[in-house]
Amino acid sequence: MSSGQDLLTRLRADIVKHTFAPETKLKFSDLTERYGLGIGTLREALSQLVSEGFVTLEAGKGFRVAPVSRRDLAEVTDHYIAFEKRALAQSIAAGDDEWETRIVAAFHSLGIIEDLSWAERMRRHGDWVERHRLFHEALVAACPDRWLLRLRSLMFYQLERYRFLSKMNRENSPSRKGTEHRAIMEATVARDAKATALLEQHIRETSDSISGMLSKT
Repeated sequence: MSSGQDLLTRLRADIVKHTFAPETKLKFSDLTERYGLGIGTLREALSQLVSEGFVTLEAGKGFRVAPVSRRDLAEVTDHYIAFEKRALAQSIAAGDDEWETRIVAAFHSLGIIEDLSWAERMRRHGDWVERHRLFHEALVAACPDRWLLRLRSLMFYQLERYRFLSKMNRENSPSRKGTEHRAIMEATVARDAKATALLEQHIRETSDSISGMLSKT
């Protein structure tokens, strides 16, 4: 991976994880110290993140982390659901035994974290985030539409930024989410059409739990 691509990945991850909070000014002096790269490489990465919607650029004011809001969350949720359901439907139609095995393995790995106590799960939240991403990627891995997967991935990370806002919310209990993940997994490997409806319900419930924490604008 090139230094520019590595920076883009790291900077996006730091925004998603709220290392840089929404609307934080992204100063080149701070970024060069944190990432150890020059202004030119940083500017290129930030410009890419502007196009992805993670960063804003105002004339004379520089780069800032994009704000969050209830309205933005609703839009992100609708787009992510549309892409994710289409990708899952195509995966169900095209998937083979290896695809099914990957889903089951990813679910098992995620379940190890979700079966832990709340305190322990919070201690291993970074592991949960990575395994949750891998589970959702496994579900759609057989989708042959590469552009659809790219768009779906972009919206996944946009929604992930909102999910981090609620990571300490006890209403998002690991046992309930684990039950939802199992239902999605079982319906998917059974090639049951209801898998897409279960997936939409799962995503919308997560978004609804976050929405009340945000401003309407």
